[in-house]
Amino acid sequence: MKVCLVGNQNSGKTSLFNVLTGMNQKVGNWPGVTIDRKEGIIKSTDIQIIDLPGVYSLNPFTSEEKITRDFLLNEEYDVILNIIDSTSIERSLYLTTQLLDLNKNVVVALNMCDLLAKKGFHVHEDMLSKLLKVPVIKISALKNEGIDDLINAIKNQNNSYKSIKIFESDIENSIDKLSENIESNKRYNALKIIEDDTLYLKSEHPEAKEIIDNLYSRYQKRMDEVIADQRYNFIVKNKDKYFHADKDEETTSDKIDKVILNKYLAIPIFILIMALVYFLSVGLVGSFTVDGIDYLINLLKDSVENGLNSINAFPWLTSLICDGIITGVGAVLNFVPQLIILFICISVLETVGYMARISFFLDKVFRKFGLSGKSIIPFIVGSGCSVPGIMTTRTIENEKEKKTTIMLTPFIPCSAKLPIITLFTTFFFGSLAWLVSLSLYFLAIVIILLSAILLKKFYMKGESENYILELPEYKTPSFKYVSRDVIEKVWSFIKRAGSVIFICSILVWFLSSFSWTFTYGVPIEQSILASIGNILAYPFYPVIGELSWASTVSALLGLVAKEQVVSSMSVIAGLAETVEDGSLIFAQNGIFGFFTPLSAYSYMVFVLFSAPCIGAIGAMRREFKSLKTTFKAVAYQTLLAYILASLITGVGSLIMLFI
Repeated sequence: MKVCLVGNQNSGKTSLFNVLTGMNQKVGNWPGVTIDRKEGIIKSTDIQIIDLPGVYSLNPFTSEEKITRDFLLNEEYDVILNIIDSTSIERSLYLTTQLLDLNKNVVVALNMCDLLAKKGFHVHEDMLSKLLKVPVIKISALKNEGIDDLINAIKNQNNSYKSIKIFESDIENSIDKLSENIESNKRYNALKIIEDDTLYLKSEHPEAKEIIDNLYSRYQKRMDEVIADQRYNFIVKNKDKYFHADKDEETTSDKIDKVILNKYLAIPIFILIMALVYFLSVGLVGSFTVDGIDYLINLLKDSVENGLNSINAFPWLTSLICDGIITGVGAVLNFVPQLIILFICISVLETVGYMARISFFLDKVFRKFGLSGKSIIPFIVGSGCSVPGIMTTRTIENEKEKKTTIMLTPFIPCSAKLPIITLFTTFFFGSLAWLVSLSLYFLAIVIILLSAILLKKFYMKGESENYILELPEYKTPSFKYVSRDVIEKVWSFIKRAGSVIFICSILVWFLSSFSWTFTYGVPIEQSILASIGNILAYPFYPVIGELSWASTVSALLGLVAKEQVVSSMSVIAGLAETVEDGSLIFAQNGIFGFFTPLSAYSYMVFVLFSAPCIGAIGAMRREFKSLKTTFKAVAYQTLLAYILASLITGVGSLIMLFI
């Protein structure tokens, strides 16, 4: 048996998929979490289930809605499992009425009934089942309740579909008449013809024009509007049969939103929340963990080095393992504790429902810059990793806004950039490291908005579309889902350190240890890497105000992976024997330039805003569907970073002269 899971965005669809299959897909309390179809097997059965992207109707606007509509119309399956958010039942049932038009077996899962009960409302599933003529099962995907009953309802489907008549008689008669000459999806396709959908050829149904004309003269409105109105009329007219209110009072979510979404308090609260996130992840944790883990890694390095020396290993092999691999990979792993705290904070904000609200509130601000609240979701996801952030832009209908968001999403500081931020801010700004880190986050938002204006004016002209969002109920974060989300992200970071960073560390070690004649053990200033870096250091001079080949090549290696900036600096510093006072990279001989707080800040700005890693560039290429557009985006990002960092160094240096 094959089952397709269909529902509105943010209805708990992915949570139900995880419960049914035991898989670990992304769960979030905001729309658009599922951006592609996913497949699995329901536990203890041989039933295949396909999780389709969330939709509000079968009239597609986004690429995700098209994926769902095309699957439902063209693929072979046995049952539609329609999950409904009970707290938004009227909106949810609109999609249900469209699914019933497909003449397929449908099972309805009423999710979040426990949250609805807390608000003082109840859905009578028996009455709703009688009205829709399909099984209706109450569940809680979060609490794993009602799942066995739901699986049994799926198993008991036996092609016993019974159509329901929800439209007025003249429309129902027109549907029946058109259906006579339609081979598949009879009722759905007949309705599309009546709605005058441009995807359906009227020439194949010569009687259609007369039917549509008669209906238009009857209603004096576009028929797609009439059909939509009558769907809602059916839902509302019968609401008393299946929906009951115990009380009518302001909910807890409503009370919280009066503060969180207050026009005067929303932005200050957002700033305070993000300040707390960076204080916990970079300030509080950063000050306690980096030195401790660095000590353990150095202890490992010394132990391995002593062990290799005791067996008279080749000096180059000892250096490769200790100065290259352990130093390079270890420099990145130093920052895992901060990442854990950052991921916990972001995951909690997502699952509670706050991120959906800030996207709703900032929609008014972003609209002035040619974006909308829908662009904020990729930015939020991008704070973990730019690749899924870029992929999340698929939920944006407006093509120009989508391309703009793809180009700007890598500007958000992601987990790979956190090691760079932490290393520089901790060393140069001490107890104010978290505040400087926060300034980079808000600088990213400012750059995004200013870039959006430029792109709208000169490149991607067009208006952003309306952002319609039904705010989810506030939910207590689930320890299981938060921990699963955090573990998945941290493990992804560690795997990258164990693969990409591992390989790059070996490469940096080799280029730093050998000359062009492949002589090992030459002074690092005579190495292959130094000779390449010395050429590139001249155009990089305005960024930090120094001719520093090591800083230059480290920044450029960030194209492979942003964490590689820290790894490369650590390997080079170790080989140059410049580790002083516990610092990995900042030595008095100036191999990395004579960094000051000003040049360190401008260096961070360049690394953060220049072209993203190869993985993110690949994601941009897939979403743009154009190599030329991808090249333009990368060129814009790098040029902007170069100009911005140079301005910070230049203007800051001038100011310092007068202080």
